[in-house]
Amino acid sequence: MKKTLFAALIIACSDIASYAQSIRAIYEIKTYKLKTKAQENTVDAFLKTAYLPALHRLGIKHVGVFKPLETDTTFGKRIVLLIPYPTMDAFASLTEQLGRDKEYLTAGSAYLDAPYNNAPYERLESVVLRAFTGSPQLTLPDLHNSRSERIYELRSYEGPTEKIYQNKVQMFNLGDEVGLFKRLGFNAVFYGEVLSGSRMPNLMYMTTFADQASHDAHWKAFGADAQWKTLVAMPEYQHNVSKSNIYLLRPTDYSDY
Repeated sequence: MKKTLFAALIIACSDIASYAQSIRAIYEIKTYKLKTKAQENTVDAFLKTAYLPALHRLGIKHVGVFKPLETDTTFGKRIVLLIPYPTMDAFASLTEQLGRDKEYLTAGSAYLDAPYNNAPYERLESVVLRAFTGSPQLTLPDLHNSRSERIYELRSYEGPTEKIYQNKVQMFNLGDEVGLFKRLGFNAVFYGEVLSGSRMPNLMYMTTFADQASHDAHWKAFGADAQWKTLVAMPEYQHNVSKSNIYLLRPTDYSDY
């Protein structure tokens, strides 16, 4: 009887773990658009001392903060955040919860109480995504070198119509493009369908590399891979991306990864 009960508990725990893994995370990509170094410094200080600590207190542990590469024309003009939420309700209630956090309000006062004629940024953009079924949760990259060398690549694939866009999502999930990236060691952090944003229909994903040489070598291997050549040649997956955007980023010293 005890063995039967023990076995049932093991199965139940396994089912709970499987269910938790199947829940698709909600992601927010926030982009601060900056004009001056003073704005960059203000936003950096706010994120480091107030915003990320407040998110951590709410149980949002893995917040990525990135900036464009030094060679990018937007260097010094962008700060990009990747915030994972367990549910849509957690995303929707964030502003209200932060408003009750006295430590956050105090630590972030220079940013939060900035006057209209000395705003801490030019514009703030937000994109909301839902994780792919083939990769339902954020995965921390397995990188151990200096952050100043790492490259995080954020890609955006727009589709010509909603239906054709879903075909590209299917290519990642059922076509196992997600599995291909994993086999080739791309250290993918997330894959997500854009639920709300300025460019739709659209999907986005992020891969990571130790340095520029590793980035280039991985993409060279990807292009030469037999599985990719077979997948991209399938008639059902033709013409499913109308525009792609590639952003090469580095993590800040206060990013969670």
